[in-house]
Amino acid sequence: MNYLGDWGMQFGLLGAGFQKFGSEEKLKLNPLQHLVEVYIEANKASEKDETIKAMAQDFFRKLEAHEEEALSLWQRFRDVSIEEYVLMYKRLGVCFDEYSGESFYQEKCQEVLKMLDTKGLLKKTKEGTGIVHLSENGESCCAVMRSDGTSLYITRDVAAAIDRMDKCNPDTMIYVTDKSQNSHFQQVFQILKLLGCEWAERCQHVPFGRVQGMRTRKGEVVFLEDVLDEACSMVLERMASTKTTKELINPLETAQRVGLAALIIQDFKCLLSSDYQFSWDRVLQSHGDSGVFLQYTHARLHSLEEVFGKVSHVSYINPACLEDPQAISLIQHLLRYDEILYQSSQDLQPKHIVVYLLALSHLAAAALKMLPVKGSVPEIAEARICLFLAVRSVLANGMKLLGITPVNKM
Repeated sequence: MNYLGDWGMQFGLLGAGFQKFGSEEKLKLNPLQHLVEVYIEANKASEKDETIKAMAQDFFRKLEAHEEEALSLWQRFRDVSIEEYVLMYKRLGVCFDEYSGESFYQEKCQEVLKMLDTKGLLKKTKEGTGIVHLSENGESCCAVMRSDGTSLYITRDVAAAIDRMDKCNPDTMIYVTDKSQNSHFQQVFQILKLLGCEWAERCQHVPFGRVQGMRTRKGEVVFLEDVLDEACSMVLERMASTKTTKELINPLETAQRVGLAALIIQDFKCLLSSDYQFSWDRVLQSHGDSGVFLQYTHARLHSLEEVFGKVSHVSYINPACLEDPQAISLIQHLLRYDEILYQSSQDLQPKHIVVYLLALSHLAAAALKMLPVKGSVPEIAEARICLFLAVRSVLANGMKLLGITPVNKM
């Protein structure tokens, strides 16, 4: 489920900003980029001009009151955004079963506030803000309602969690957001526990870090579309200037897959919560620990199979033909694959798979150099082909788990 932040004061600012700075033509031409431009301009203007701030509050009040004109503009912003997201996610090979969002839970928030009130958990400050004490000593508390009775982000998240559990009854509910929301989710889960939701124990937050220093040729505000396009064009340029590049039926598709692999491996190399400094040279290096190197290794192993064919009867392989140190290292590494998958499934960190696949590719490169198939006696050649077949199978499987489509030629 893709749960969108599609409600809140930022939409007041966007709505008022669009009425003042927006262009219908630009919205049709490049929706996301135009909405970002409008939001930035409205934000700047609101810092200097109190009337813009008042217009934004007024627009959001109209949204909360379900006034038709405001609601219809908001709906357009939401629809064009989702259309763009679907196209972007398709390029990443990602498909969501459902697009949900904060806007679905405006009314259900009132039910949450009633539940908190009934249990004696909802307290009011002098200003009329609704708060909940999260610890018995009352030291830790969080706001759940504005003084005018409207809901807050946290209230909508509590309502959404209850609704999701009622509808889907999942074994685990995993929230994936950036790490600035760590304390927010601790508060959400604590409120759920205070409400008596035993299943709150099954909720988990997986935080991710920030990418620093990322820029494309188009400038500072970075859109994912531009990053994917740039990765693809840079891979195409490098493929064109490399003598060993094979004749490809669809070079653009290959470049897209290699470029995406490069970005995914860079992103998943460390703990998800780590920030990292982005560098195109490091992302696209062909022989270091990169997605390009994984794709290159897979293509090399595939061409070996094309030249020498697959082994017809694996059971006839003589293990004595695989006693070279390089073969033993590869076999031992292959045996660890299930252990690595288990580790990733337990702590929800893809880095274990990435580190494993990079090590597998380096071992495969050494073995391809030291254990030739061509020119070896048939019994040894067949055993080696069988081993390289197993390496390619595990490499392809691990890459697919990370959202990478392996290429057969590059």
